[in-house]
Amino acid sequence: MVIDVNRLTSPEMAGRETGTPGEWAAAQYLDSSFRALGLRPRGDSLAFQVFTFMPHPPMQVHETEDGISQMGMALVQESRGVNVLFEAPAATGKWGVIAAHYDHLGMGQEGSLHRGDSAVHPGADDNASGVAVLLALAQDLTDSPVKHPLLFAAFSGEEKGLMGSNFFCEEPTVRLDSIRYMINLDMVGRMKGDTLAVFGTGTTPRWQVLLDSCNTEGLILVPSADGMGPSDHTSFYLENIPVLHFFTGQHVDYHKPSDTGEKLNYEGMLKVHRFVERLVRVLEQEGDMPFVATQDTVRKDTTPRFKVTLGVIPDYLYSAGGVKIDGVTAGRPAARGGMQRGDIIRKIDDLEIGDLYVYMEALGTLEPGTKSVVVVERNGKPMTLNITWD
Repeated sequence: MVIDVNRLTSPEMAGRETGTPGEWAAAQYLDSSFRALGLRPRGDSLAFQVFTFMPHPPMQVHETEDGISQMGMALVQESRGVNVLFEAPAATGKWGVIAAHYDHLGMGQEGSLHRGDSAVHPGADDNASGVAVLLALAQDLTDSPVKHPLLFAAFSGEEKGLMGSNFFCEEPTVRLDSIRYMINLDMVGRMKGDTLAVFGTGTTPRWQVLLDSCNTEGLILVPSADGMGPSDHTSFYLENIPVLHFFTGQHVDYHKPSDTGEKLNYEGMLKVHRFVERLVRVLEQEGDMPFVATQDTVRKDTTPRFKVTLGVIPDYLYSAGGVKIDGVTAGRPAARGGMQRGDIIRKIDDLEIGDLYVYMEALGTLEPGTKSVVVVERNGKPMTLNITWD
């Protein structure tokens, strides 16, 4: 795993931003790595599935004839992203999909939490860690194969809005009605203790039983029933496919140039690898996996879109009510309002914040420049903060 992380975070990859030479270098590395394991390409063109997108154009300032400055959007050309898809030879049957996104932020202009000069964002945890575990699983599940077919998917465009996984679900190279489940590995490189978050446990009644039966190493599993979330499993959930997303937690290096390989917990990544491999092998003995919708309304066009940001990193492993803050970005609304790491958001204006999903719903109703009264719990006591949203 160390070798794969080092290659994916190397200067050659330049942060693996979708549509850049760094992404293409990473795609070629993955292509050769899967081929070396004896897997078969399952893309549109050999292993590759190409999708197109329009990058966000930069703003340009120009002067009118009367000397008034105006803002305009620069003209941009359509860009291409690449999914890398391989299958493990197996007997006929329904598919399992094991996936990880390999793209990251490049130089960090879009989505970065870094403040300062532009710099390469190597994305070791996000998500070279998931790709390294994906490749390790591909090797073990090929050396000692399972009976049902497996698709190993390295998606791009995740950081730009789940573009690659959305495109796959719109133009699948494996029929969607033949997919039994999808397992997503995203940010699995910073395990703290033995704690592992598992999202999507409510998307089929069998998940929790199977997870418990595979937990022979005594991992502390933090389950979340919902199949929606800010990663590629959401694309499959919205196609009524049972999903799981494995995640080892947020950290202060998230979306910054400091997310580097030497900070990864490789022993923890090995635990995730062994756990997921046991799960895939146990799934061989399972029959149908009935899908359960974990939200009342499941539509692609209702995924939350936020006009504001608070400038915090939530603690995704916290499950005791409210939203616990694991990091605060300098100069953003939370920092300006006095929010600190360890605070638990309990209320935004009149809305009680019961969990992360209520918090996201609240952000979807707010506009930049508006002011809110936010109640946080700090050291067991409530505090009222005044926040002006960006």
